[in-house]
Amino acid sequence: MTPTLRLYFVRHGETAWSLTGQHTGRTDLPLTAHGEEMARELAPAFASLPSPAVLTSPSRRARETCALAGCAAAAVREPDLAEWDYGDFEGLRTAEIRHLHPQWDVWRDGCPGGESPMQASRRADRLIARLLALTGDVLLFSHGQFGRVLAARWIGLAAGEGQHFGLDPATISILGFEADHPQRQIISLWNAPPSRA
Repeated sequence: MTPTLRLYFVRHGETAWSLTGQHTGRTDLPLTAHGEEMARELAPAFASLPSPAVLTSPSRRARETCALAGCAAAAVREPDLAEWDYGDFEGLRTAEIRHLHPQWDVWRDGCPGGESPMQASRRADRLIARLLALTGDVLLFSHGQFGRVLAARWIGLAAGEGQHFGLDPATISILGFEADHPQRQIISLWNAPPSRA
């Protein structure tokens, strides 16, 4: 591990389904006009970073956010940054799922035909192992649910503990290392609007 690594996790901007609360995993939605504006507002937060590495989910909404934030030129698509696969629950709201499965909780049960919490956790761990080989600033353009899993795993918690981390569209979070304990992975900023990052 290297204490000089700093990860800027960026959730994509607003989409039609993020507005309505529909679970959006593999459906490749664009940003709304407001989502595009939100993404443009991210650019100043990254302007002073000297040549950061940039990784983005393959999803259109993440790639559009990356581009509008001014980071597309350096971007590399990273499949492990994809959103949680909701399988049979894709496009449904939590209330609709609970109408059919009253006790359902994605953090415990996962999604039939999609990913289980353990599968999402393994994907996050695989990504973290690769990220730890990097140095400097790395921008990660991704998704809300997966970002919560990644943050939990970064600090050594079970993936299900990600349920305690809210993550809004077009926000910035920073994962890094504690200065006095350079082997300790920490969350130094979470769910911040661009003006506070």
